[in-house]
Amino acid sequence: METSKVGKRGTVVIPAALRWRIGIEEGSLVVAETTDEGILIRPAVVVPLEVYTPERKARCLLENATDAEDYARAARVVRDELGLDPDALRVEPPARR
Repeated sequence: METSKVGKRGTVVIPAALRWRIGIEEGSLVVAETTDEGILIRPAVVVPLEVYTPERKARCLLENATDAEDYARAARVVRDELGLDPDALRVEPPARR
């Protein structure tokens, strides 16, 4: 067990051996939370967020249609809600796949 000092702004230096052991490097994000035993500081898990463009959403709807009726429904959503022309996206309807 190693002891650290809390600075003016609440900064705490995590000993190098501990940082190395759990993979915390300069600039790493960490999560601090309270537990019954005190404060737990652990590496944060960062999950990249994918932002879908209207075209990507439209392709996803059309490519995942299961039959002709489902494709027609998806095409209406693409046209009416996303404001895109389903034919311009060149996705084959299920009957032709």
